[in-house]
Amino acid sequence: MAHSAPSRLENFPVSWFAMVMGLAGLTIALEKVERLLGWTCQASPLLLTFTVTIFVTLAGVYLLKLIRHPASIRAELKHPVKLNFFPTLSIGLILISIALFPYSEAFSGAIWAMGTLLHLAFTLYVLSVWVHHTHFEISHMNPAWFIPVVGNILVPIVGVHHASPEISWFSFSIGLVFWLVLLTIIFYRMFFHQPLPAKLVPTLFILIAPPGVGMLSWLQLNGGEIDAFARILYYSALFLTLMLFTQVPRFMKVPFALSWWAYSFPMAAITIATLLMHEKLGLVFFKWLGLGLLMLLCILIAGLLFRTGVSVRRREICVEE
Repeated sequence: MAHSAPSRLENFPVSWFAMVMGLAGLTIALEKVERLLGWTCQASPLLLTFTVTIFVTLAGVYLLKLIRHPASIRAELKHPVKLNFFPTLSIGLILISIALFPYSEAFSGAIWAMGTLLHLAFTLYVLSVWVHHTHFEISHMNPAWFIPVVGNILVPIVGVHHASPEISWFSFSIGLVFWLVLLTIIFYRMFFHQPLPAKLVPTLFILIAPPGVGMLSWLQLNGGEIDAFARILYYSALFLTLMLFTQVPRFMKVPFALSWWAYSFPMAAITIATLLMHEKLGLVFFKWLGLGLLMLLCILIAGLLFRTGVSVRRREICVEE
């Protein structure tokens, strides 16, 4: 038993922070629908508290891993797949800052600054690894590669309120350009090479996030107007969502792993974008579509929390791969 605890800590994966992304996304979606529809049941503050608690807990555990098992973290930083999940930590901070904005602009700004700087550092590090690698192959490519660089596209959502808009334009430009570059490579890999490993199949949902989040950021940078580019981003995300929904039977066959949390944040992104389309255009279609997506998102997050709890209890997570 004395050896069991440190062994599980050594195998504690950084991909746990994808859980924070999903919970924060649901928090933001709930806050938006509460405000838009005037719901008296205020669930978003409670979910925000829960999300922050989960983030602090995961950060504490990972810090303990850093102290006790630094070699394990160095190995993750060199891994062609695990490397790309490190920025889920900084994205989690940025998303928490977005969720905090309606309650405390000052606190939101402090968290946003930490998340933005940390994510830029992760972006530069990961790009350096990609450029100077000696062992990556096309088979290592998967949608999780979006996370490090395309995650920058989140920055303007509250960044325009916290700092010079030029910082938000800088981050948005990075995310947009690399989204197009990586999207091309990912589709090339999926069309002409072997299928994704079963554990990485859920990461296909990450395809939804860049255009969905990009639309939210573009509106902040462009004065809130639903223009032609905003529509292109939104409908691209909506089409990808529809395409992936047709693949649900395939996703259901994938054994549970922490990678299932890759379903959550992209679903939150398209839900928030749809609710924003209703807010800006006033079309009833987007209202009911947004509410339908929100219901699916709530069911999805509840299921993921339950299944994660079961796997932790059965000691199926944090084991050597």
